[in-house]
Amino acid sequence: MTLPKIIGRIGFAVALLGLSAPAYAQIYTFKDTSGRMVLSNIHPASTSKLPSYTVPKAQGIRTTRPAIAERALAFEGLITEHCRAQGVRADLVRAVMQVESGFNPSARSPKGAMGLMQLMPSTAKQYGVKNAFNPAENVRAGVAYLRELLDRYQNNEELALAAYNAGPGAVDKHGQNVPPYRETKSYVAQINKMAGRQAVARDKTILKGTDMTADGREIPSYTNLKH
Repeated sequence: MTLPKIIGRIGFAVALLGLSAPAYAQIYTFKDTSGRMVLSNIHPASTSKLPSYTVPKAQGIRTTRPAIAERALAFEGLITEHCRAQGVRADLVRAVMQVESGFNPSARSPKGAMGLMQLMPSTAKQYGVKNAFNPAENVRAGVAYLRELLDRYQNNEELALAAYNAGPGAVDKHGQNVPPYRETKSYVAQINKMAGRQAVARDKTILKGTDMTADGREIPSYTNLKH
C-alpha cells in the first residue's frame, strides 16, 4: 500500500474518532456526492464539480464528533418509560430533548428553563417537580406536559411543539396556528425533521379535567378520551 493511501486512511479514521492528528503539508476540504464534508490530505481525483480548498502549511487539525448519540443512550430508559405511559412518540421526545438541551441534564437557558426538556419554573411546579435537573423528574414532567399539549391541540404535533416553545397563549392568540416567530417556526421545523412522521390525529373532541399531584394539588389535564 502506498504512503499516500496509508495517510489518507489514517486521516479518515481520525476524523471518525474525533482525535487530533498531524496534517501533512496540505488539507483539502470538499463535499462528496452525498453532500457530506470531507477532510483529506490527498488531492481529490476530480474537483470540476466539487469545491475544494487548500490549507497550506497546516500543522494539525482537530475534528469533533457529536456526543449527542452517546448522551441520548443514557436517558433511553426514561424516554421509553414515560412515552409509553403517556402515549407520546419516543422519536418526538428525543427530538425535543436534543433541540432543547442537547441531552444535557444540567442545561439552563437565559429565560430560566431547566434540564433535559428545559422545563420553565411554572411548568416544573405544575407537575410537582422538586429538582428540574434530576433526569427522572424532568423527563416525567416534560413528557406529561407534551402529552397535555398534544391533547389540547387534537394531537397536532406542530401546534403542540409551538406551544412547548412559545407557550399555549401564543398559539391561541394566533388562531391556533404556529406563531409567526422566527425562533418558534425554526424550532417546529427542526423537530419535525428529526422526529419523522406525525402521528395520526385523534378525535377532535377535547375534554378538560383535573388531575391530582402526590401532594394534593390540582393540575389541568386535556384528553379526547371519555371516562
